Amino acid sequence: MQISISATRPAAADSLAFLVRKDGISDLPLTASQIIRDGASAARFTGEAASVFETFVGEGDRTLRVLLTGIGGGTLQDYEKAGAALAAKLGTSGASSLAVEFPEGTEGEGVARVALGLTLRGWRMDTYRTRLSDKQKPTLKDVTLISDAKGAKEAWERLSAIADGVAFARELVTEPANIIYPESFVERCEPLKALGVEITVLDEKQMAELGMGALLGVAQGSARKPRLLALRWDGSGGSQQKPAVFVGKGVTFDTGGISIKPAAGMEDMKWDMGGAAAVAGVMKALAGRKAKAHVVGVCGLVENMPGSNAQRPGDVVKSMSGQTIEVINTDAEGRLVLCDAMHWAQKNFSPEIMIDLATLTGAMIISLGSEHGGIFSNDDGLAEQLLKAGKDAGDPLWRFPLSDAYNKLIDSPIADMKNVGPRGAGSITAAQFLQRFVENGVKWAHLDIAGMVWADKPGATWDKGATGYGVRLLDQFVSDVFEK
Repeated sequence: MQISISATRPAAADSLAFLVRKDGISDLPLTASQIIRDGASAARFTGEAASVFETFVGEGDRTLRVLLTGIGGGTLQDYEKAGAALAAKLGTSGASSLAVEFPEGTEGEGVARVALGLTLRGWRMDTYRTRLSDKQKPTLKDVTLISDAKGAKEAWERLSAIADGVAFARELVTEPANIIYPESFVERCEPLKALGVEITVLDEKQMAELGMGALLGVAQGSARKPRLLALRWDGSGGSQQKPAVFVGKGVTFDTGGISIKPAAGMEDMKWDMGGAAAVAGVMKALAGRKAKAHVVGVCGLVENMPGSNAQRPGDVVKSMSGQTIEVINTDAEGRLVLCDAMHWAQKNFSPEIMIDLATLTGAMIISLGSEHGGIFSNDDGLAEQLLKAGKDAGDPLWRFPLSDAYNKLIDSPIADMKNVGPRGAGSITAAQFLQRFVENGVKWAHLDIAGMVWADKPGATWDKGATGYGVRLLDQFVSDVFEK
């Protein structure tokens, strides 16, 4: 889908959309006929955000598809939802060229948000679908946003880079595990070099030399070799010496290992690398929009399989930090990957802020469903910044506690800690585990996004499947904290 911004409607447009504020049908421009107004009123269209009324009218010697699309109170989120609603309505409708008219007073950022909504909701991946009928194939090719609002094109240039990052994360999450595994995940990130991203990759031998026994223990049951991937973007011009560090769990497929998962639904475990995908996606977004910030993204990439050399329940592994871990459950593998990745990141980049993202616990889905990601933090200020960024970006978070009472639940009788606690407070004890690998003075937040990276039903700006959750959240955080 190609999106452009122009002051005039192209003659080739076969569809025309008018954005309408709540109860604003009477404010439609003269180009909208009275029959359209009457039809919308009869259909009880009132302009609520993302609502759509569709009809057809004659224009000269042709028939024109006309849509009224609600923008509610006219917030930026409402404009975005309106764009997404148009993409959902017209994507496979037979319409090929759409023109969008805006209500008087729409600012450039609002215009750009419509483009963002169209792009995000219009994303789809048909790589492996060879028998789509004509009615299933996308038809909407061109969209023209009719506006001369100041700053609209500049705003869209910035948001389109963010949309590219979201699309990249969705692509990584959607690909099957026989296509995306640790080595191929790294290969997919290689094009980021062209945007100015510096890439560092550690193989299994290098990680063994560094003592990453926790991460390597997870990987040892798979024929797929693990990788540690670091993506560095510095657009600060040297003003931000210490980078913000984002660490992503990248379990490209999770069988549970010897503690094997039930067969039903196991195919979903291709998205257990959603944290790493979000990190890769935000690095593409930041580099694409030339963010004035210094950020490093680290992805711990493994496959968790029950092979003949797989880690066993009861094994004890030694992490890079020197702390030892009794592995009670091999399906609690994400924290084993993250602890070594986090330690390596701190030793190499000395961050003041470190944020990890992971599809870490099923307990988080029990707690929050698919409405919020969970956040745990050792710093109230950082937590508030992330909560605000999540709200503004549309990737909402909900904060959970950390305390010594929970910390004691993962003490081990034969090692420094166990990798799981009791059934209760499963998400909290996982966060307590990770906190043991955070160095003094580092502001840290753990985002458990288990319920957010994959959707069983369409949302405002995504269809069923990969959501790209986390990319916009982290981009907004960088913008708020480092680019003021």
